[in-house]
Amino acid sequence: MSAFSANRRRILSLWLPRLPIDRIKRKAFSSEVGTGSRKENASKKSSSVARENAAPDNVPSVVVAKENNALQIYALDDKAARCGLEAGLPLANARAICPELMVFDADEVADAKILDDIADWCDRFTPLVALDPPHGLFLDITGCAHLFGGEAALLRMICGALTRHGFFVSAAIASTSVCARTLTRGSPGRIVKDGEEAEAVNPLPVSTLGADAAITTGLRRAGLKTIGDVAARAPYEITARFGGDFTTRLAHALGEGDAPISPRKPLPDYIVEKRFAEPVTTENVISITLSQLAHMLVAAMGKQGKGARRLEAGFFRTDGAVRAIVVDTGQPATKAQVIDRLFRERLEALNDPLDPGFGFDLIRLSASRTEIVVQQQRDLDANVHDNDKLADLIDRIAARIGGRRVIVHLPQDTHIPERAVWAAPAQHHLTASAQAAWPARAESEPPLRPLRLFEKPEPIKVPFATVPDGPPHHFTWRRAVHAVVRAEGPERIAMEWWKQDGEVLTRDYFRIEDEAGLRFWIYRDGLYGSELVTEEGKPAPANWFVHGLFA
Repeated sequence: MSAFSANRRRILSLWLPRLPIDRIKRKAFSSEVGTGSRKENASKKSSSVARENAAPDNVPSVVVAKENNALQIYALDDKAARCGLEAGLPLANARAICPELMVFDADEVADAKILDDIADWCDRFTPLVALDPPHGLFLDITGCAHLFGGEAALLRMICGALTRHGFFVSAAIASTSVCARTLTRGSPGRIVKDGEEAEAVNPLPVSTLGADAAITTGLRRAGLKTIGDVAARAPYEITARFGGDFTTRLAHALGEGDAPISPRKPLPDYIVEKRFAEPVTTENVISITLSQLAHMLVAAMGKQGKGARRLEAGFFRTDGAVRAIVVDTGQPATKAQVIDRLFRERLEALNDPLDPGFGFDLIRLSASRTEIVVQQQRDLDANVHDNDKLADLIDRIAARIGGRRVIVHLPQDTHIPERAVWAAPAQHHLTASAQAAWPARAESEPPLRPLRLFEKPEPIKVPFATVPDGPPHHFTWRRAVHAVVRAEGPERIAMEWWKQDGEVLTRDYFRIEDEAGLRFWIYRDGLYGSELVTEEGKPAPANWFVHGLFA
């Protein structure tokens, strides 16, 4: 056992080298080939139609992508490989070798999407799943392999399921991600015990390390054909010739240290789940299962005095599809009944109902964000639970329509009108809203700010003002002319120049009333004489805006 073996993790590497072609062949072939196949010219149309009606298993198929202004093979199936084709071969050469070749265009976006779907499916085995682009995944199975009968049984289970779904897969398990990844390219199906990494990878060709093509070519030219040949050389020689990054990669492949993987999702604080021997499809069973999981989750959190602020229910279908439902809470949830009710509200309000398909074989409930619950004596005052009831109501409404649609307003320390109030999610700022201090005014005085403030000030036309710094005599807004009969102001507001890019102008606000009794809050953008000047130093016209309406 090496010096690096203490407390090592176990990493399962998955590689799907034929993912692009597997993705295409999994679709309804009769409808996909007519649009996906490349027809090089009209003279081959009849032969293309014949191939469209052929079964994909009977015809060698490849996916091509443009590289250096030429179409090259990007991925190929088993039959194309047996014909002597390989990735990187120009399409013209491939057609010369195999005239009956069926060709599809590469779609990296679709490939990334299906790889992400496979990663979602792998969440059923471990919550720590990382992408290994373009066609691989890393699964951190430390401490969870025994739940599936051991590492060998887990490896067979994952590979068997992916194969049944139409994917060609290679997998291996080791204590470092680089070692496991190398084994998938050179010795698939291998399970390497901790401390035996060097022995496992030494016989493999240097190409399995996944280094740059220039480095791999340089190693071969130097006579270093296997990883063992490279490892036998002094590290400083390898570093001087091929760089420190390659030396580090080699050390990781040999089990010396490791590069950490980056899981797609953070590890939840608590996870409970239930697996079914037979898939479940009925709403009643799903509801009962969620209720049972809620009690299990609350019990687990209660041991450490915590409550959940964000919860996620994951529904794993037998066909590989995964559906996740998330709910947030304004206060730490410590009761199973509350969690159960929130998920019922959320499921009932879904625009896209939960479709079990052929059934769910796993339902998982996790708390991704938790907080310490402070115990307080709250039974002496009958009004202390009012805030709890309001928080529960907000949680239920947010579960139905979304947390961003339930808001509270908070005052901000600024005199800029459009920034003076912040619309914040009520679930996370209810206490701050209750404690907020708003500016007060005397009841006998008219309001200084309009009841309705426009999100964006609307421009108005002002032919002239009574005095240069005074209010307008009349103005045009929304194609209607308003004659001013009463005005108050100006109220001068300077902009926060330290938060702005470029020149900012001072505003002069006026509270005005027109002849119909309508009251407006308007402002002039800029000061005469200092800000409203042209490049030649001459006076420039002012821009006027209406910013709000009084009741």
